[in-house]
Amino acid sequence: MAGSRFSVTVLVENAARDGFAAEHGLAFWIDTPHGPLLFDTGQGTALVANACRLNIDLGAAHFLVLSHGHYDHTGAVDQVLAHNHALMAVFHPEVFRERYSVRPGNVRAIGMAPACAAAIRGLPPQRACASVAPMELVPDVGTTGQIPRATPYEDVGGPFFLDPEGKTPDDIPDDQSLWFLTDKGLVVVTGCAHAGLVNTVHQARRVTGEHRVAGLIGGFHLNAASEARLEETARALVDWNVGFVMPCHCSGGPATEFMREALGSRVLTPMAGDVLEF
Repeated sequence: MAGSRFSVTVLVENAARDGFAAEHGLAFWIDTPHGPLLFDTGQGTALVANACRLNIDLGAAHFLVLSHGHYDHTGAVDQVLAHNHALMAVFHPEVFRERYSVRPGNVRAIGMAPACAAAIRGLPPQRACASVAPMELVPDVGTTGQIPRATPYEDVGGPFFLDPEGKTPDDIPDDQSLWFLTDKGLVVVTGCAHAGLVNTVHQARRVTGEHRVAGLIGGFHLNAASEARLEETARALVDWNVGFVMPCHCSGGPATEFMREALGSRVLTPMAGDVLEF
């Protein structure tokens, strides 16, 4: 069914259109020919309000896909499950890890909120899919599953640890992305791409067998990337002849400008409230 029509609505993003709530977080509503799904839920304050303003019924989602277990991508999970008593939650088994951002003089817990974790754990087994493997959710739409770390220049993108003392690094194995197939190739939807944007696209291509990359949208976590990493990432985007790139959330302004220098008008910056048609 490659060539079906899809739309992606930006429900939560750091910046928002007039009348919409903005927060440091990310969530996408994706309409497919086989029903809608929700990818991430943001930090918790913007999702429901923005969905209401767009007349989106969160109770209609067939799936809730979590990109990873950070608070700014899972913060409204309990609210979503209160609106929806039928969807299947799809997530990596390590999504409930206790995790921290550890910087000099600044230690923050950044894992999933206890209420959100409890809401997922309280789902009946037939509605909770904890998997490391790729999954096709409906025809032409699926997850990457756990992403192999193959590139020498990509890392998780920040000072992430499993303990507040900063002794045990968090490799964020639960990072996964979503893909869907269009007549121009793959569109890959990322949460933060902690596995690396290039690694993520390679995995989506392996899983689907589709090597054309129509576009990328989501958080790329390049805000602390070295110039060498930015150069390698831009080179890959050019080599794939990617149709569009939409950096969001944690991608970083300098990284976005770096990609714009390589790809020009193919780099776009969506905001909460935008509806993107494919």
